[in-house]
Amino acid sequence: MGFSDFWNRTLVYFGIAEEEEWDDSGYVTNEQVEDTYRRRDRQNVRRLPNAPERDDWTSDEAAPARSRRRQESSPRLRSVDTGPPAKVHLVVPRSFNDAQQIADRFKASVPVILNLQSADTDLSKRLIDFASGLTYALDGSMQRVADKVFLLTPRDVELSAEERARALERGGFYNQA
Repeated sequence: MGFSDFWNRTLVYFGIAEEEEWDDSGYVTNEQVEDTYRRRDRQNVRRLPNAPERDDWTSDEAAPARSRRRQESSPRLRSVDTGPPAKVHLVVPRSFNDAQQIADRFKASVPVILNLQSADTDLSKRLIDFASGLTYALDGSMQRVADKVFLLTPRDVELSAEERARALERGGFYNQA
């Protein structure tokens, strides 16, 4: 008996899953599988309708639509120097739990300096992976500004060279990039 058989029997025993009925050949029909998935519909899951598939490459109307989409989706940049000086948040992580702080500030459109100079190698790798995923998912950017120091910039923020230099000086490290 394989692990999946053992797991399924355990789920049936505790009443979490229903016992599957098998026909004589030992195979489940497609209708039985579809019924199982229909029964699994949850109230807390919102189903989105499938978007109709379009072939933008062959359509004559596709070119204006693509340019319109590009104009609509282009992010509005706000300079950090306009108005009151924006704050750049410095994070010197001690554990991976500090990733929450990085994400919260980044989601609030605050540039984050991630200083990994005092972090061990494993923590540094995990946080770099986390930060690169965060910046990719939220359309930001990630730049190495010094040895083991990274600047995470949200998509609607542009840091001037002066502000970047001030942030680097405040952090106590110099540009080695």
